[in-house]
Amino acid sequence: MIKDLETALGYRFSNITLLQNALTHSSYANERWHNSLLSNERLEFLGDSVLGMLVADYLYRSFPDRTEGELTRMRADMVCEKTLADVANGIGLGNHLLLGHGEERFGGRCRDSILADAMESVIAACFLDGGLSAALGIVRRFILVKVPVSKLHNVDYKTLLQELVQQKKNQILNYELIGESGPDHDKRFDVEVSLNGSVVGTGFGTSKKRAEQEAARAAIDALFPGTLK
Repeated sequence: MIKDLETALGYRFSNITLLQNALTHSSYANERWHNSLLSNERLEFLGDSVLGMLVADYLYRSFPDRTEGELTRMRADMVCEKTLADVANGIGLGNHLLLGHGEERFGGRCRDSILADAMESVIAACFLDGGLSAALGIVRRFILVKVPVSKLHNVDYKTLLQELVQQKKNQILNYELIGESGPDHDKRFDVEVSLNGSVVGTGFGTSKKRAEQEAARAAIDALFPGTLK
C-alpha cells in the first residue's frame, strides 16, 4: 500500500522507514509507544524549513520584478495549511496516515491541519532520503504548479500582520498560547497576539497554527480596519 503513495509522489525511497515515520501522527505514536518523538512532528519541523527555502528560491529567481513584500505573500500562500492539505488530498495522503483511535474515529484523515503537517513531513523525508534534489522534485510537482501570480489563493494573516506593523520601526509581535482544552482528537487552542506588550487580538482553532492565524486576523481587523475587505 505504501508503494502506491510512492507512485503518487513520483519518488522511490531508499530508506522506507523515513516515509513510514512521516505518516505517523502523534496520536498513533502516543498510543502505540507512549513516545511522541516517534511521530512525524520532528520531520514536520524540518519539512517546513525545506519547503519554505525551496519556494523562496524559486520565487526569487522567477519574479525579479516583485518586491520583498510581494514575494513574502506569494510564498506564504504557497506553503499555507490549505494549500498543503489540498496537495495531500490530491495524492491520497490521508489514506496512508497512521492515526490513533480517537483521530481515526473523528475524521483525522480529512483534517487540513493533519494533512498539511504530514505533507511537510513527507517533504522532509524525501530530503533526508535523497537530498535537496529529491525534495525539490516533490515541491516542483505539487507546489510550484500553483504559483499565485496575479491573485493570492489563500491569505496568511500572520505574514500580513507582520508586514502591516513593520510600516513603523521597532514593532514587536508575540504570539502566546493561553489555553488548551479537549481530548486529543478534538483539541482547542487559544492564542493571544500582542504588539509591543499589549494584546491586540485573540483566536482559537484546532491547532496552534490555526489559532495564531485567527488571532492575527482579529488583530488586523482591530488595528487596520478595512484591510481585509
